[in-house]
Amino acid sequence: MQRVSSFAAHESGTLYLVPTPIGNLGDMTQRAIDTLQAVDLIAAEDTRNTQKLLNRFDIATKQISFHEHNTQARIPELLARLQEGQNIAQLSDAGMPSISDPGKELVHAAIEVGVPVVPLPGPNAGLTALIASGLVPQPFLFYGFLPRKQGEQRTALEALNNERATMIFYESPFRVAKTLTMMQTVFGDRQAVLARELTKKFEEFLRGTLSELAAAMSEEARGEFVILVAGAPDEPLQAPDLPLKAQVEAAIATGARPNDAIKTVAKRNGVKKQVVYNAYHELDEGDAQ
Repeated sequence: MQRVSSFAAHESGTLYLVPTPIGNLGDMTQRAIDTLQAVDLIAAEDTRNTQKLLNRFDIATKQISFHEHNTQARIPELLARLQEGQNIAQLSDAGMPSISDPGKELVHAAIEVGVPVVPLPGPNAGLTALIASGLVPQPFLFYGFLPRKQGEQRTALEALNNERATMIFYESPFRVAKTLTMMQTVFGDRQAVLARELTKKFEEFLRGTLSELAAAMSEEARGEFVILVAGAPDEPLQAPDLPLKAQVEAAIATGARPNDAIKTVAKRNGVKKQVVYNAYHELDEGDAQ
């Protein structure tokens, strides 16, 4: 067991995890400003973006780049500085570090050598969207970004199909429509919410079914998105109105392989895969034997 008091005297320095605004600079906390002014070094995901933030709050602390492409090379250097007694603030471009951005590796390395890790509370897109979504806020499951490849994405969603908690995902504007369509294929037409451009001038919430949201995103989308999907219902959903063959064809249209589409449709409708197979291939029981 390891016990580390965050604010006791230590021979080493301290690693501070500092959240930054997800859009509105007014969300920068005074504690975050004071911490960035006081530390010896800032490890930033993108030093150019961070410099704009530092300029806004008159912070002159030196920066060093720390991103997904140099993580392993930087960690020994940052650890050495911490063990020499320097205090370092680690931050991502927006929101909480270590969630969907680099940082968790440095946190793990610091913990391994007994360096105190002090998190600061602050902006987080997932929780900000959740409390205004209108969906059940507790329990919730934060997933973050789904795999980009359709097959891997489908597999990930199928593993979540029976999850009862409200689910939170991040998605880029370039993939949000396809992701919503895939979610509808796997989950059925559940209630969902799209939160776009949180804390910014064009912030908006789209609330409806997955099919409605997918249709709304059929044109080129803009902005950063949080997708929130209602958890699996206590009772199975009623089977969709579409015939089994049409459901399979709709799933295939999203990139699913025929066998996977048949399996998903069978599960959604509570019937055997052979029934769906026969319907898709327009076979009667005699033809299938």
